[in-house]
Amino acid sequence: MKRTLALAALLLAGFALAAPGGLHAQEAAPALTKDPGQVKAGRYRLDPAHGKITWSINHLGFSTYYGQFTDVTGELVLDPAAPGKSTLSAKIGTDSANALNDKLNAHLKTPDFLDSGKFPEATFVSQSIEPTGPTTARVNGTLTLRGVSKPVSFDATFNQAGVNPVDKIYSVGFDGWTVIKRSDFGVNAFLPLLGDEVALRLEGEFKLQ
Repeated sequence: MKRTLALAALLLAGFALAAPGGLHAQEAAPALTKDPGQVKAGRYRLDPAHGKITWSINHLGFSTYYGQFTDVTGELVLDPAAPGKSTLSAKIGTDSANALNDKLNAHLKTPDFLDSGKFPEATFVSQSIEPTGPTTARVNGTLTLRGVSKPVSFDATFNQAGVNPVDKIYSVGFDGWTVIKRSDFGVNAFLPLLGDEVALRLEGEFKLQ
């Protein structure tokens, strides 16, 4: 009886290893990596569900007010062997500015601030990418907002890459951070009571195309 059970267990293990979704297939799945040198080169597109820009601004000295741009699209051409050759471009729908308050959202879209009717889109195009550490880089480029183009740089941190366990698509993720002056882009309403500096927190998951 014991010999029969042992033989059955061996047969079941063999079927599991050979089956298309069994242990054999799982072992062959690419592992997640936090080593930028192991990331697949190629053209990536920003996942719109996981690409957001969170902004914050000093509100009359009383608080720091937060909001988000939720309509963000982007393309990343990534060369891990030569990071300086990588490129990034992004488009931001200014109408998507969301401060979680309907009255303020409407005001943000007026000529006082984003003037979304006249300038429905802001863009960023990288000019150079400079590695600053094993998993960090400085991304230098041009931001165009309200029809004004200015050089802007942000610091980026590589999080990880690999096959996303949810959608099974090879993905790469980054965080970013910068501060811009809104007055540089003609957004001068309520200065200096309302802060001039706008902090931007960038979150992006990119899918290999």
